[in-house]
Amino acid sequence: MSQLEHLQVFQSMHSSPHARLQRSAELGDGLAAALWSNRHDARDYQAPSHHTLSCYLAGGTGTFRRENPNSKGAPDKLCILPAGHQSAWVINGEIQLAHLYISQEQFALAAVNLLDREPRELELREGTFLDDPQQAQRFRQLSQLDWHEPAERLLSSSLAHGLINHALLSQVGLRQGLRLSGGLAPILRRRLREFIEANLSEPLSLGQLAGLCALSEYHFARMFHVSFGLPPHRYLLARRLERARQLLRSSRLPFGEIALACGFASASHFSNRFRQAFAATPGQYRRAFAG
Repeated sequence: MSQLEHLQVFQSMHSSPHARLQRSAELGDGLAAALWSNRHDARDYQAPSHHTLSCYLAGGTGTFRRENPNSKGAPDKLCILPAGHQSAWVINGEIQLAHLYISQEQFALAAVNLLDREPRELELREGTFLDDPQQAQRFRQLSQLDWHEPAERLLSSSLAHGLINHALLSQVGLRQGLRLSGGLAPILRRRLREFIEANLSEPLSLGQLAGLCALSEYHFARMFHVSFGLPPHRYLLARRLERARQLLRSSRLPFGEIALACGFASASHFSNRFRQAFAATPGQYRRAFAG
């Protein structure tokens, strides 16, 4: 079953007799994109488990949220639909829009590494018909790429990460009235991040990481998940793959050397993990960003 089949916003659009899916693709890293057209419709979104960023590419002047009929959309207007939100939309006339769907795990990774905050401390603020020319331009670039051609899909993934990072810096705030319990102390969280980044080439074990916090493996794994938003092994793999992407873009190192520098047992192990994550080989990735 594809990732898209689990995305409630995607499925709400797909179930409409008026909406038309022009194209869609999974971009890797818990990201997916879709281009839609729709006309004379009404759509409701009920507490999706994922975040959605959207941009009107055409039309929208007759589109509004049911609770605020005086605020209308327009080309290049942006909407931010966080996980767990509820909204009801009325579409009069024709629209074309782009959606970027973001898993909560990918949001957590970005929060930890871009903002150095626990994901549970943060909330993506809901936004309707926002003006942000930089984000709108990214969406238009994204909509023009061929998501099923390997090199252009990788460029699309890079644009998607730019969209996420911009949203984190401009549309994320601290949760009000939140009382944190459990998890790792900030000094331990920072110690772990720095240790992992400095030792990505090493075969790190759960026991080794737990020892840095003077915790049993069981309690460490639970508290890590609470503070980082994903299990230790998934965080470590994500950081290794990110380091590999950096090396593929910035160096001409052989794939075997990159594999060892990022903690993979062999070039084939690295290639298999990379392909699973990004639906492309390291060679395709390097060629996509060459020059």
